Amino acid sequence: MTPTATATAPESMPVLSRGKHRNPRRGACFMEMASFLGGERWSDHPACTHPLLAQMARLVNDGVSDEFRARLVPLIPSVIGLTGDDPHLDVVVALRAAAAAVPIAAGPRQRVLATALLSCERVLAGLDGGDPDSLSGSTRHALDQVPGAETWARTFSDGHPVSHRTFREKTAPRIVQIAVESIALACAPDVEQRLIDLLATTIADCEALVTTSAVPMRRAATERAWCPQGARSAALDKT
Repeated sequence: MTPTATATAPESMPVLSRGKHRNPRRGACFMEMASFLGGERWSDHPACTHPLLAQMARLVNDGVSDEFRARLVPLIPSVIGLTGDDPHLDVVVALRAAAAAVPIAAGPRQRVLATALLSCERVLAGLDGGDPDSLSGSTRHALDQVPGAETWARTFSDGHPVSHRTFREKTAPRIVQIAVESIALACAPDVEQRLIDLLATTIADCEALVTTSAVPMRRAATERAWCPQGARSAALDKT
């Protein structure tokens, strides 16, 4: 089930804002709040969340206005404990981002994102022993909306295989960055809501791959988020 983003933060919680913050009293970005609720050292790169999903969360946090950023708050507990060693996670996050962005991206970015989708599918095929030329339904749907970009991407990427290590360390982070930026800059309606929906859907995608070992950690984070004001203030003072 895709997480929803409709609630607001409890009183005395750090207010979500752009960028990094030295401590909770100066505000918090999405991932800094996750580190706090997850019981980790204050950081926008906590170990409790998959690095690529965390990157997307930081980019979305910085890419929306204060009004829309408040809608991200209910999603924060969902990323706590959402990590693992499954190499499919990198592909799933990058593929979801590129598929969401390519139909509304500017022309040059469409070609880059179409190439990214083909790369994701080939890496996925390598992991699963599938046909590198086959496409998932989400990729096929996205590329059908940009046939010119798909043609260009197939010509460009032909004969340029990507190893999973290169994909994980370099290609996937770049795909997510370009995709989120492309949505934020697109001449399309509701771009901020699109960014929020992208993050929520990607969280759900990752949840489908991660084991249930994360459940107790998320439950503790949720309880920490909604603890009595005095206990919450004491926790902030210790940070």
